[in-house]
Amino acid sequence: MVVNNIIPQITALGFSEYEAKAYVHLLSVQPASAYELSQASGIPSSKIYEILGRLVEKRVVFVEGEGRKKKYVGTPPEEFVESRRRFFHRTFDSLEEGLKQLPVKVDDVSFIWNITEYDFLIDKAERMIEGASESLLLSTWPDEAGTLEPALSQAEARGVRIATVHFGEIKTAAGRIFEHPIEDTLFEEKGGRGFVLVTDATAAIVATITNTNRVEGAWSLNQGFITLAEDYIKHDIYIMKIVHRFDEKLHSTFGDRYHHLRDIFNDDDLT
Repeated sequence: MVVNNIIPQITALGFSEYEAKAYVHLLSVQPASAYELSQASGIPSSKIYEILGRLVEKRVVFVEGEGRKKKYVGTPPEEFVESRRRFFHRTFDSLEEGLKQLPVKVDDVSFIWNITEYDFLIDKAERMIEGASESLLLSTWPDEAGTLEPALSQAEARGVRIATVHFGEIKTAAGRIFEHPIEDTLFEEKGGRGFVLVTDATAAIVATITNTNRVEGAWSLNQGFITLAEDYIKHDIYIMKIVHRFDEKLHSTFGDRYHHLRDIFNDDDLT
């Protein structure tokens, strides 16, 4: 089970599945001949020499002996991880400098990028929060709030002003929290959990997340998109302030039909 979890992580670093499998299995049988590793890993013997050759070139596997006595040894796990970490740090540093030299059309910031994967949504939100320096507006539900709590707390510690409209059980203590009272009605209306994030009034995410974590959303640096997202959160906060101060009057007026306040096509007391 551990091996099955590790192999995809190694392939994510740029290794093929056979290369990852060869390295992982070699650690448990080394020093081993190509044939012995083929038997242990399940990699076809017709492929094993090619795979080992590539791993030797990448200095992940080393050769001992010659001819029929040739054996292979894998670099220690700690060394493997550290070497990959250093490689990617150098690569990213070089890439960052290179990208700065490219001519970038300013109009590109008007694009709106679709978000369809939950992991990407959370990753993008975390990076936006980590990059915030002044203000952060958030509309969220418990699942996403709990995941983003560490990043939100760190942002607050940096002095970032945070205002959150929170649906359901409170999962974050960062900033000023405005609890929304009709989350069930909103979930039915939207068919999922809403998520809106605006950082420093310069970037925004708007998304709907289903119970199965399917995402329909977008993020952008477009000022019109950002203004709409900002106004959406600010409007909810204005309403939450009114509800907090006049909740008794609203309940006495609307009773168990409180949710009809969201009926935008009527303006009756419904008593």
